[in-house]
Amino acid sequence: MAIEPLAIGVCSWSLQVKSIPELKRLTGELGIDVVQIACGDPHHADWVEGDRLPDVACAAGFRLTGAMLGFPGEDYTTPQTIQMTGGFGDPATRPERIERLQWALDRTRALGLTDLMLHAGFLPEPKAPDRKPFLDTLAKAADFAKAKGVTLAFETGQETADLLRLTLDELKCPNVKVNFDPANMLLYDKGDPLRAVEILGPDIRSVHVKDANRPKVPGNWGEEVPLGQGQVSIRHFIATLQKVGYRGPLCIEREAGNQRVADIAHGIRFLRECVQR
Repeated sequence: MAIEPLAIGVCSWSLQVKSIPELKRLTGELGIDVVQIACGDPHHADWVEGDRLPDVACAAGFRLTGAMLGFPGEDYTTPQTIQMTGGFGDPATRPERIERLQWALDRTRALGLTDLMLHAGFLPEPKAPDRKPFLDTLAKAADFAKAKGVTLAFETGQETADLLRLTLDELKCPNVKVNFDPANMLLYDKGDPLRAVEILGPDIRSVHVKDANRPKVPGNWGEEVPLGQGQVSIRHFIATLQKVGYRGPLCIEREAGNQRVADIAHGIRFLRECVQR
């Protein structure tokens, strides 16, 4: 089923569901059917359906935008722990994570999808000793994805937009794009999200709509907040996406707080106002 430009959806893991019937019930209550779905593994939003997930999810009638992969062992306790454990950052875990990526590529296709989102890890700066091995790993990941007909969308936040732009230009992989999360840039304190949209615009494949405030203490996490209550300036963010020609879905992600469904419901109402302006 086609997805209209700037369709409002939700990330499945934000609803903290364990089964497709739960996801179907909550999205029905929210009045949406556009979903970015977790691949399903013990680390990142596993499903009771297990290996049956693709068949059950496809039969549920969602309009799926893409799949999201999390790697076992990623530790988001602090910015420092995720820098050590995130994505392909640790050379020691790269082989097993490439294997996990291959599993996720097969699951993405089984879900009837061609987009897989993930955090690549903290990108090394130019001239850093690990930059070439890191980029070689990303190129290998892109090659595996290309063979399966999948586009990889690396999520923003763990690096500046300038460093991500440079990396995409160096990789020269047409099937490597961006899953843009404006709040992550604030949570990691990596620059202005609106400027980042301008820099990355041509390669923004998908969007997590999330809001946050910058850290009060350098080196600590910022604070994730409901849409419209943080420093992203969501209205201007949507306008900037439209300015650079983004026509994909707007998937709300909420990863904090103890009333996520209510926060997502608020976010849907708020986003509808932003899109209609």
